[in-house]
Order: sequence, then structure tokens, then C-alpha cells
Amino acid sequence: MMARSSYARSDRELLRLIERSAGHRAGYKQLIRELGLGGGRERRVLLEQLARMTARGELVKTETEQWALPSAVPGKTKRVKSDGAGMPVTRDRLVAGRLDLHRDGYGFVRPNGSTNRDDDLFIPPNDLNGAMQGDEVLVDEAPPGRDGRRSGRVARVLTRRNSTVVGIFHYARTHRRSAWDNTPLVNGNYIAPLDERMTQAILIPEGAEVAAIPKETPHRVLGEEAQAQTAHWSEDLDPHQPLEGLAVDVEITDFPTPGRPARGRVIEVLGPPDAFGVDVEIVIRKHHLPHVFPTNVLAEAAASAEQTVERLTPQEAERRRDFRGLPIVTIDGETARDFDDAVLVRPLANGNWELQVHIADVSHYVRPGTSLDLEARLRGTSVYFPDRAIPMLPPQLSSGMCSLRPDEDRLVQSCVMEIDGRGEVLGYEVCEGIIRSVKRMTYTQVQAILDGDAATREQFLELVPEFERMYELALKLNAKRKRRGSIDFDLPEPVIQFDPEGNMETIVRSERGWSHRLIEEFMLSANECVATWIESQRVPGIYRIHEIPDPKRIVEFEETASQFGYSLGFSNLPVKRIQTKGDRRDARGTNRQPKVHEIAEAISVTPQMYQRLTAKIAGKPEERILSYLMLRSLKQARYSEQNVGHFALASPSYTHFTSPIRRYPDLIVHRLLRDLLQVGADPRGGAILSSAPQPWQEATVGKGRPAHEAPVSEGFIPAAELNAIATESSQSERRADDAERELIEWKKIRFMQDRVGEDFHGIILSCTKYGFFVELNDLFIEGMVPLSSLQDDRYFFRDTDRQIVGARSGRVFKIGQPVHVLLDRIDRQQKRLQFALLPSKETAIVPRSLRKPKTASAAEERTHSSPNRSGRKGKTKSRTRERNKKSKGKRR
Repeated sequence: MMARSSYARSDRELLRLIERSAGHRAGYKQLIRELGLGGGRERRVLLEQLARMTARGELVKTETEQWALPSAVPGKTKRVKSDGAGMPVTRDRLVAGRLDLHRDGYGFVRPNGSTNRDDDLFIPPNDLNGAMQGDEVLVDEAPPGRDGRRSGRVARVLTRRNSTVVGIFHYARTHRRSAWDNTPLVNGNYIAPLDERMTQAILIPEGAEVAAIPKETPHRVLGEEAQAQTAHWSEDLDPHQPLEGLAVDVEITDFPTPGRPARGRVIEVLGPPDAFGVDVEIVIRKHHLPHVFPTNVLAEAAASAEQTVERLTPQEAERRRDFRGLPIVTIDGETARDFDDAVLVRPLANGNWELQVHIADVSHYVRPGTSLDLEARLRGTSVYFPDRAIPMLPPQLSSGMCSLRPDEDRLVQSCVMEIDGRGEVLGYEVCEGIIRSVKRMTYTQVQAILDGDAATREQFLELVPEFERMYELALKLNAKRKRRGSIDFDLPEPVIQFDPEGNMETIVRSERGWSHRLIEEFMLSANECVATWIESQRVPGIYRIHEIPDPKRIVEFEETASQFGYSLGFSNLPVKRIQTKGDRRDARGTNRQPKVHEIAEAISVTPQMYQRLTAKIAGKPEERILSYLMLRSLKQARYSEQNVGHFALASPSYTHFTSPIRRYPDLIVHRLLRDLLQVGADPRGGAILSSAPQPWQEATVGKGRPAHEAPVSEGFIPAAELNAIATESSQSERRADDAERELIEWKKIRFMQDRVGEDFHGIILSCTKYGFFVELNDLFIEGMVPLSSLQDDRYFFRDTDRQIVGARSGRVFKIGQPVHVLLDRIDRQQKRLQFALLPSKETAIVPRSLRKPKTASAAEERTHSSPNRSGRKGKTKSRTRERNKKSKGKRR
């Protein structure tokens, strides 16, 4: 039996352990025993590792808590059985993926490794087989339907993703229903999940509920204001039903099965969902964000933070380049606590520029395989909320030894670039170094200096020339990126301002001046140089990639942009027209022609096309809506060990190197750079010119990325491990973005709840078969106008041009159209605002709640003046009905 220690095993070691076990199988308890695991934290890491390996097909989950090598269980995967409908289940029809449920009960499963929505499998509500939102499932795929849509049934749940669920607690047989509960009453205590995709209540057996508010525990991360107010709402609780209507976190003890709901026990009481600070607590637990640092991780961080510059070994100190004595500064926001980048710009004797970018050397403090490293990988990224942050690293490092504080010696990894007068990188060098920042500057201060504010320039008199040089160089770098085709959606971003109570006070437009842009330009250049250097070493690396848009999305955008008179610049879109067998069969024996489907083929799209269109619409009324649609047509950037370039930045090689305090992939890049330098790799790199070939240029698009030499070795981190890290980091990034976005939406709902009945001006963002979405002017708040609320006509969604059209009047609602709306109601469960269209010069539509009964004469007048589809007054429906009645029975 191994000694009890922190769990730090690679996938390869775990596979070897299972391979040595009897029958190439191992149970959960056996693995815990042989690995010598301690508390719940280490065991959770093991379960997550097993889940990842199962999803990749490296292991097979044979029983509830048993895993085996695929070769050890051929019968498990090859046997044939019936699915209950007479269809045999075979291995060829089984598809593994993640389940995403819809609030109406059905779901979709995207196969592992797929990034195309067309690959999703539809799962009817009755075929979920007890699976919950986010579970990794094995789907038995059914034969494709006439429309080609893939569907299936959940054959087995591979990995449960919801060990805990946050919701609103209700006692049995209660009649006090809250606005948060849309779940039918059930027998017994239960919680109504706050995730709208979980439509089933979770039963809480007698004795599994908490009778009182728990005392303070280290698992709560409430802010100081929220802690101070906890006593106020806890005093108002009903002593007989103290948990009624409160938000609670529940541990699932029995997962659902067909015909039986899930069961759980309350492990934490968060408070009333409307109480100050509780909304953040709900979002943290709803998205399963790791927010508590284990004791051993904190101890490791404290010990690691003691490694000051003075304690470096002579060999380490000699290897590092000393940048102390230079006027290096950090530039961050006013509320920033971690300063992970510092910059300096110097003129060179040959007329070029030297740009120094220094990044905190987190890899020196967080070593591979430690508990600190495993915790950072688990979190993946820091998460930022308006009143607090969940850091990736403990504060001893994130705000302490790894933060480039002024007048303190700090370890860094640096990229020193030589840049000419056109902003072209002529050469660069990467190295490990030591710096001492001379000043902690804010964006506001630097912007004031650049704007010529006399008082601020006097305050930082010695540094004014430094910032002026930075500004001059940033202009050149920005011009270089534009020549290359980099897309810059310079849209106003909303900034939410809060009052002392934590409520949203107002929304203002963000100020993005050159103080922000110069740091962006410097970081982009450093990231590109480091990515190019790692790739030149012919070892596996990790890159930030942004793939070419899908042809289908491009066609959709072109169709919408054409309504505004714009185009990306295609002469003809390569669209293939096909007919399915089902369409031909349906049209057989009729006078109709078979339906024709248009499928977009490979399209030669380049970043320059997006860039040119962005320049055309700059300052136009339609700029915001078209920029929004362009963003939707692009893919999401992600991490990958395969470099395919960054489309939006028009960069053939790009990575994330500049924020290792808050992003795990950056830490991996630092480790690769550190290891390569220590084995004697040449730290210098050649020119990176904007005129170099790009994989999406007209001459090369469709042929793939220019060929690069394959890695000559497995490197310091195997490619398979880098692939796993890239996938996990991309998922962590999405999870953090979803949590931050949901909290902002929650704040917006609270901001608007006292404004029901007020009217606003807005613009239509998109149209669907249920209605159209409107964004309010200057508030950046969205809501929906349902089709059912438009009472003057029968409206339908026309998918050919994505417009909503009136059947009788021909009235059209389309993207980009200004509208006047009234806030009709708020759906708090779905966090959605519902608007009603107000009368205007173009329409006489009135919300149902404001409509008055029509008199007979008014109704008659409206009937006789109804316009036809052409807009001209035509024969009325009542006159036509009267004529038909008179002619009834006559021969025609």
C-alpha cells in the first residue's frame, strides 16, 4: 500500500495501474487504496480524471464504480440487445457525448470531438433514461429521419455532472408559492432547481433538510456586506418552516431513474434569492465553480510564496537576465489586485524600437504535479464578478509573490522585441529575468497623460516620455495589424455601476481609450512571438486558435447583411442544391416540385473581408446590429495543441502567454518556455512580417494551413496531455463566461423589476418563430416581444429572410428595425424580460393589457379599411363572406 500523499498521477500512470489489475479492471475503492488517496478533494480529482479518460475512450465504465481497459470488455461493447422497440443496439450505433436539456423537457447530445451543431442528436423527453443536464451519456442512435435529423435515446449515463444542485426549498403541501417556482407540487419536501433546464423537482426526504441557518463555514465565500446582512433576513424566518423559499445547495444522493425523481439532502443554505450577495453564491454553485482552496493547497502556496529573489540559487540568479534599474511600469484597472504584466519601450540607435513585455514567472512557484498545480488545472481560469473574484491561484501568490508590485524584486519571463517604423517585428528574444517595477499605473492616469492633462503630467513628470513612446509604438503596431487584416469590433461595451447595497444603479458605455489599447497591442505582439518561437522548436505546444467560420454561418450572415445593402465581398457564394429521397417521395403523385435544400460548400473567406465591412459600417446606424451578426457568424476561439492560426487576429501563430496568474494555459506556455531555455534552446527568433503567407489568404484558402515540420519528439509535455489540458481549459473558460454572463443578466432583471409598465426605444436584434428580441437603446438590455402579443394580425416567421410577417396586413418586423416597446412582465425563472409593442406611426398594435373593448362602429370601420398584402385597401372579409352566402347553392 502506498503512502498517503497528494494525488498527482498522469493518465498514463493510471492506465498502467488498471492494466496491472486482475482482468485489466479496477474498482473505485481499489484505486483509492492503491493510490493512497486522502480526503474528498483528492478523490474528486480522481473521479474527474476517470471521467475524462472514459469520454476519450481510453477506459470503459463497466459497473457503477468500476473501470476497465476497452480490450478487457469486448462483450460489454459488442453484444446485441433490444432497445424495447425491436431495434437491436449495436456498438456502431452508440454515440458518446454531453447532454444539454431544454426547458421543455427534450435535449440534444453533441458527440465528443464535434464542433458542428448539425451533428447533434435529438433526445425526446421520454428517452432521457434518467439523465440530467450536463451528464456524459451514451446514446443509441436511431435511423435518420426524412429531414436528415439525427436522434436517439440515452442508453446509459457515463458520468454524472451534477453532484450538487442549487434551487429554492419548499416544504410538503405548501400553498405559498414563490415567483421562483414553476415546478408542480410533489409529495414531500422538495427543491425547484434554479437551472431552467432541470424541469423535475428534487425530493428532500424527512431528516435530510437543514432545520436552521448553518454557522459560518470555510465553504462560504460571501462578501463582507452580505455577511453583515445575513443576520437581518435570518431573523425574519418562520420558525416552523425556516427554509421555505430560501435558496439552498443540495447534494444528490439518488439520481433519477425512469418514473422516479432524484433525491437529495441540503448541505448549505444560501439565503433568500433576492438578498444582497446571494445571487453571486447561487451562480457560483449553479455552475459548479471551485471556490474553496483546500488546506494543503493553501499550505503549498504559503511555502512557495517564501521563494523570494534573495533566495535564488547562484545558478538560477546567473541564468536570469537582470532588468532592474529600467523604468518598467505596470498598467491596470483601478480595482486590480494582481499585476501580471509590465512593459517598457525604448528607442534603438538604428531608429527602431525595443518593446519589452515582462510577465510574472508563475511557473517558478507552481510546479507540475503538486496539489497547487492540480487545483489550478481544476479551476482553469479566474472568474470575475462585479463585487468579487474567484482566483485560479491562492492570494499568497495571485496578489502576493506573483504580482509585479512596484519597488519589489519579482521573477519574470520576458519577450524583448525589435520593431521597425512600420510596426513590423524584425526579431525577438525570450528569456527568464528579474525586474523591479518603478510605478503601478492605472488606465485612467495613463489616458489623462495622453490627453494632455496638466496636473497628471506634472504628477508623473519623469514617466511622461515613456508613455508618449508607448503610444507612438502602439499606433504603429495597430496599423500593422490592420494591414494584415486583423478584425477589430470596436463596439461600446456596457459597464454596470452598483450602489452601496449591491444593486445595479445604471449602465454606462465603457471607455476604451489608447491607455487600454497600447497594452492590448503589446500583449498581442508578445503572444505571437512566443507562439512562433515554441512552434519553431518542433515540440508539442498549446495555442490559442480561432478557426475559419462555417460556410453555413457565412451564408446566413450574407443573406441578412444584404437586407442592409452590405456584403463581405463575395461575387457568388458556392451553394450546392440537393433533394432528399424523402422530399422526392413526398412530392410523388402531386403537382408539387420536390423541395430543394441549399448547402453551403467551402467558402474562400478571409479576415480582410470582415475588416473591410467593419470599416464600411463604422459610425452608421446599423453598425451595432451588423457587428453583432458578424460576431455570431464567427466561431469561438479555443485552446488546442494543433496550431491552425487565429482567424480574427489574422495571425498564423498565436498563444496565451501574458496572464499565467489567471489562466492555466498561460502557465503551461511558461513551463514549455522555461524547459526549452534550460535545455539550451536558442532564445532568439526571426522576423514576423505582416506580408508573410496566411492560411486564409485568397491564394491559399481551402488548402489548409501552410505545412510546418512535425514535432521531432514528445517534448516536455506529451501531445495527448496537452490536448486534455486544452480541452479542459476551453471548457473552464466557457463555464466562467456563462457564470459571469448569467450574473449580469440577474442584475439586469433586478434593475428592471421596478420599471414594469415603462416604455423604451430599442432595436430588433433577431427574429425567431416565437417572436423577436429587442435591445433597448443605451441600456444594453434585451427582451422578447412574443408573437402571441401582436393582436392586430396573425404573424408568422418567414425563415427564407428571417422576418416576421403579418398574414393579412403584410406588416414586417426585421433585424435592425427600430421599435417602441413597453416592459410588460418579467419571467424571473428564465431571467427574461417580455416586451409589448407600442403604437407608432407604422403600426397600431397595442399590448393586450392596455387594449380597450372596441365599439361596433370602430370594429366595422377597422374591418372596412383593412389593407391587403400590397398595402392598398381591398375588399373586406365581411363583404366577401356576405357575397359567398348569397351565392350559396348556385351553379358556378
